[in-house]
Amino acid sequence: MGRWGAAAVVAAGLIAGTLAPAGPAAAVHGAAPGDFDGDGYRDVVLPIPGADVDGHLRAGAVVVLYGSANGVTTRSRRQVVTEDSPGVPGQVGAYDRFGTSTATADLNRDGYADLVVGTPFEGGGGTVRVLWGGRSGLGKGSYLPIVADGGDNHGLDVAAAGAGPGDRTKVLVGGSEHTTVYKGPFSSTGNAFASAYQIRWNGVVGSVALGDFDRNGTPDQVYFGPRRADVTGSDIVLVEDGFTGGRETLQWGNGLIAATGDVDGDGYPDLVVGDPLTPVTPGVDGELGGRVLVWRGSAGGLDPYARPEVITQDTEGVPGTSEKQDAFGAALAVADLDRDGAAEIVVGAPYEAVGTVRRAGMVTVIPGRRSGPLGAGGYSFHQDSSGIPSVNETRDCFGTTVSAGDVDGDRRPELFIGAACENHYNGAVFMLPGGTRRPTGTDSRVFTLDSLGMPQGYEGWLGGNGLFWVI
Repeated sequence: MGRWGAAAVVAAGLIAGTLAPAGPAAAVHGAAPGDFDGDGYRDVVLPIPGADVDGHLRAGAVVVLYGSANGVTTRSRRQVVTEDSPGVPGQVGAYDRFGTSTATADLNRDGYADLVVGTPFEGGGGTVRVLWGGRSGLGKGSYLPIVADGGDNHGLDVAAAGAGPGDRTKVLVGGSEHTTVYKGPFSSTGNAFASAYQIRWNGVVGSVALGDFDRNGTPDQVYFGPRRADVTGSDIVLVEDGFTGGRETLQWGNGLIAATGDVDGDGYPDLVVGDPLTPVTPGVDGELGGRVLVWRGSAGGLDPYARPEVITQDTEGVPGTSEKQDAFGAALAVADLDRDGAAEIVVGAPYEAVGTVRRAGMVTVIPGRRSGPLGAGGYSFHQDSSGIPSVNETRDCFGTTVSAGDVDGDRRPELFIGAACENHYNGAVFMLPGGTRRPTGTDSRVFTLDSLGMPQGYEGWLGGNGLFWVI
């Protein structure tokens, strides 16, 4: 189908990050499942940033499927949220793309997860809203306004972490010219946040992430600098505990997307970065077909001068082979899928060829390990994997977005995989049930716009379209 035009230029995503509703959501993928109604079951967030709403083209919507002991299906309790929903501030507009980015955390510490939603093309400058959770699920909303002059696609990406009282809870918002930090305490009434500040950039990807790398109780901030012509991605910038801890650029490696989680089970979150582009000059920077970089957290935080561990499809134990334009690392999530205390890295390669089927897409799971290099025991999924209710087709882009979370309370996390190019770019999201040691294709389900009762002709982008505007 080829690359698409300006109507699809969005940095979007589904789901990422850790399993806890209060955990950080990672960059450019969107919200992990969160318990918005406090019933003990996490609820699935399905963004549709290209949804047509009441005659407004590409206005955008978010569908929430509420979890239960039976998990979620298309017949589950379902909530469709748009800019026109009761309690949501603002009004619906064509090409706003509400739901381009999403993140989950209990911001106001009331026991209910809240949903942060980015709408980066609204009103020229973009908007970010918090939809507050409660006994009945998501309800009224509040703005997180731009705190500096000038429009810059505010809300290209969002991350949220509810780590504790006061400024231990944060929301990080990416844009094309600013990164904005909102600090708690947050409130669903009056002022939504206590304080905010911005860091100005020009021409950035807008990816953001949060992770408490030194485990001192306050989330550290990660974002990406301006695109560079000499390397495959952007500089990775770390701000530990706000500016009081200093701002550092990681000296080795670069990328376009980040996720955080404890991959070695030592109690300290680690930073995982996707660098999916094939380098212009092999051997200078990047890897053929894309790569994933891992920096380890510690009592001293991340070491900006440390060389990261590099994982490619040619790494021992990782399935597949590194090939040009696979886009390995275009989607990321970090979650403990086998419940051994060391989180797995879930990697999307939406342009991966499967057999002779070009750009069918594939998702690779790299098991966490308490010692030794990562890669051993890796496994993968694509649409011809056993039990998955679909088949590989050219340009399905399976693995555009990835996420994990337990939505049926059995303590076995489900794996969610977006395929943005399915069904004339209307997209699809596959849910793979959690298994004894890993997710499984058996009894997996697929969500489409038709099955959700929201059909349209073209470019709905169910699940989000990840880094497609960059890669």
